[in-house]
Amino acid sequence: MPAAKKSRRRGFDSPAQEAFLNLWRTYDRLRILEEELFERYELTPQQYNALRLLRGEHPGHLPTLRLAARLVSRAPDITRLLDRLVQQGLIERLRDPEDRRQIQVGITSSGLGLLREIDEAVHECHERQLGHLSRQELTQLIELLKLARRPHEPAGSTWA
Repeated sequence: MPAAKKSRRRGFDSPAQEAFLNLWRTYDRLRILEEELFERYELTPQQYNALRLLRGEHPGHLPTLRLAARLVSRAPDITRLLDRLVQQGLIERLRDPEDRRQIQVGITSSGLGLLREIDEAVHECHERQLGHLSRQELTQLIELLKLARRPHEPAGSTWA
Protein backbone atom coordinates (compact mmCIF):
# COMPACT_ATOMS: atom_id res chain seq x y z
CA MET A 1 0.00 0.00 0.00
CA PRO A 2 1.42 3.46 -0.83
CA ALA A 3 2.64 5.39 2.22
CA ALA A 4 0.32 8.37 1.58
CA LYS A 5 -2.77 6.17 1.50
CA LYS A 6 -1.79 4.26 4.65
CA SER A 7 -1.15 7.46 6.65
CA ARG A 8 -4.51 8.88 5.53
CA ARG A 9 -6.31 5.87 7.03
CA ARG A 10 -4.18 5.99 10.20
CA GLY A 11 -3.78 2.26 10.47
CA PHE A 12 -7.45 1.31 10.15
CA ASP A 13 -8.37 -1.73 8.08
CA SER A 14 -11.26 0.12 6.44
CA PRO A 15 -13.40 3.26 6.71
CA ALA A 16 -16.07 1.07 8.36
CA GLN A 17 -13.59 0.06 11.07
CA GLU A 18 -12.52 3.67 11.59
CA ALA A 19 -16.16 4.77 11.90
CA PHE A 20 -16.96 1.95 14.32
CA LEU A 21 -13.97 2.68 16.54
CA ASN A 22 -14.85 6.38 16.56
CA LEU A 23 -18.42 5.53 17.60
CA TRP A 24 -17.11 3.29 20.35
CA ARG A 25 -14.67 5.92 21.64
CA THR A 26 -17.37 8.60 21.53
CA TYR A 27 -19.83 6.37 23.38
CA ASP A 28 -17.20 5.69 26.05
CA ARG A 29 -16.57 9.42 26.61
CA LEU A 30 -20.27 10.31 26.70
CA ARG A 31 -21.11 7.35 28.96
CA ILE A 32 -18.64 8.53 31.62
CA LEU A 33 -20.61 11.77 32.10
CA GLU A 34 -23.89 9.86 32.26
CA GLU A 35 -22.62 7.30 34.78
CA GLU A 36 -21.28 10.07 37.04
CA LEU A 37 -24.71 11.67 37.04
CA PHE A 38 -26.73 8.53 37.74
CA GLU A 39 -24.35 7.27 40.45
CA ARG A 40 -25.34 10.31 42.52
CA TYR A 41 -28.90 8.96 42.50
CA GLU A 42 -27.94 5.28 42.94
CA LEU A 43 -29.20 4.43 39.45
CA THR A 44 -27.67 2.90 36.39
CA PRO A 45 -28.31 4.50 33.00
CA GLN A 46 -30.48 1.49 32.11
CA GLN A 47 -32.56 1.86 35.26
CA TYR A 48 -33.04 5.55 34.48
CA ASN A 49 -34.13 4.62 30.96
CA ALA A 50 -36.71 2.17 32.32
CA LEU A 51 -38.05 4.83 34.69
CA ARG A 52 -38.21 7.37 31.87
CA LEU A 53 -40.19 4.95 29.68
CA LEU A 54 -42.57 4.11 32.52
CA ARG A 55 -43.13 7.82 33.22
CA GLY A 56 -44.26 8.13 29.60
CA GLU A 57 -46.87 5.40 30.23
CA HIS A 58 -48.04 6.76 33.59
CA PRO A 59 -50.64 6.23 34.94
CA GLY A 60 -50.67 3.10 32.80
CA HIS A 61 -48.35 0.10 32.97
CA LEU A 62 -46.25 -1.83 30.47
CA PRO A 63 -45.73 -5.57 30.14
CA THR A 64 -42.21 -6.46 31.24
CA LEU A 65 -41.14 -7.75 27.82
CA ARG A 66 -42.48 -4.67 26.01
CA LEU A 67 -40.53 -2.47 28.42
CA ALA A 68 -37.38 -4.53 27.78
CA ALA A 69 -37.86 -4.15 24.00
CA ARG A 70 -38.12 -0.36 24.31
CA LEU A 71 -34.95 0.15 26.35
CA VAL A 72 -32.16 2.03 24.58
CA SER A 73 -29.72 -0.81 25.18
CA ARG A 74 -30.48 -4.49 25.53
CA ALA A 75 -31.18 -5.69 29.06
CA PRO A 76 -30.22 -9.37 29.21
CA ASP A 77 -31.58 -9.62 32.75
CA ILE A 78 -34.65 -7.36 32.81
CA THR A 79 -35.91 -9.17 35.91
CA ARG A 80 -32.87 -8.17 37.98
CA LEU A 81 -33.01 -4.59 36.67
CA LEU A 82 -36.67 -4.35 37.71
CA ASP A 83 -36.03 -6.10 41.05
CA ARG A 84 -33.66 -3.31 42.05
CA LEU A 85 -36.18 -0.63 41.10
CA VAL A 86 -38.92 -2.43 43.08
CA GLN A 87 -36.59 -2.66 46.11
CA GLN A 88 -36.00 1.09 45.88
CA GLY A 89 -39.76 1.69 45.73
CA LEU A 90 -39.49 3.35 42.31
CA ILE A 91 -41.68 0.92 40.36
CA GLU A 92 -44.40 -1.63 41.04
CA ARG A 93 -45.23 -4.95 39.43
CA LEU A 94 -48.78 -6.11 38.90
CA ARG A 95 -50.16 -9.33 37.48
CA ASP A 96 -52.33 -8.75 34.43
CA PRO A 97 -55.84 -9.74 35.61
CA GLU A 98 -56.69 -11.08 32.13
CA ASP A 99 -53.44 -13.05 31.69
CA ARG A 100 -51.88 -13.91 35.05
CA ARG A 101 -48.68 -15.07 33.33
CA GLN A 102 -47.98 -11.53 32.19
CA ILE A 103 -46.45 -8.99 34.60
CA GLN A 104 -47.25 -5.32 34.19
CA VAL A 105 -44.77 -2.69 35.39
CA GLY A 106 -45.58 0.87 36.42
CA ILE A 107 -43.77 3.78 38.00
CA THR A 108 -44.61 4.78 41.58
CA SER A 109 -45.01 8.28 42.98
CA SER A 110 -41.48 7.91 44.42
CA GLY A 111 -40.18 7.06 40.95
CA LEU A 112 -41.93 10.09 39.47
CA GLY A 113 -40.49 12.26 42.23
CA LEU A 114 -36.97 11.01 41.58
CA LEU A 115 -37.29 11.75 37.86
CA ARG A 116 -38.55 15.28 38.61
CA GLU A 117 -35.57 15.72 40.94
CA ILE A 118 -33.01 14.71 38.30
CA ASP A 119 -34.65 16.08 35.12
CA GLU A 120 -32.57 19.27 35.10
CA ALA A 121 -29.32 17.39 35.83
CA VAL A 122 -30.05 15.02 32.93
CA HIS A 123 -30.66 17.98 30.62
CA GLU A 124 -27.38 19.57 31.75
CA CYS A 125 -25.57 16.25 31.19
CA HIS A 126 -26.87 16.08 27.61
CA GLU A 127 -25.72 19.65 27.05
CA ARG A 128 -22.25 18.75 28.38
CA GLN A 129 -22.19 15.70 26.11
CA LEU A 130 -23.37 17.24 22.82
CA GLY A 131 -24.28 20.87 23.44
CA HIS A 132 -21.21 22.07 21.55
CA LEU A 133 -22.75 20.83 18.28
CA SER A 134 -25.07 23.07 16.28
CA ARG A 135 -28.70 22.11 15.67
CA GLN A 136 -27.79 21.32 12.05
CA GLU A 137 -24.87 19.11 13.15
CA LEU A 138 -27.07 17.30 15.67
CA THR A 139 -29.74 16.69 13.03
CA GLN A 140 -27.12 15.35 10.63
CA LEU A 141 -25.62 13.14 13.35
CA ILE A 142 -29.06 11.75 14.27
CA GLU A 143 -29.81 10.88 10.64
CA LEU A 144 -26.42 9.22 10.12
CA LEU A 145 -26.82 7.15 13.30
CA LYS A 146 -30.30 6.05 12.20
CA LEU A 147 -28.85 4.97 8.85
CA ALA A 148 -26.08 3.03 10.58
CA ARG A 149 -28.59 1.18 12.79
CA ARG A 150 -31.20 0.44 10.14
CA PRO A 151 -30.06 -3.04 9.01
CA HIS A 152 -29.52 -4.09 12.64
CA GLU A 153 -32.71 -2.88 14.34
CA PRO A 154 -34.73 -5.58 16.05
CA ALA A 155 -38.27 -6.09 14.75
CA GLY A 156 -40.75 -3.79 16.43
CA SER A 157 -38.11 -1.34 17.59
CA THR A 158 -39.34 2.12 18.52
CA TRP A 159 -35.94 3.69 17.81
CA ALA A 160 -36.29 4.22 14.08
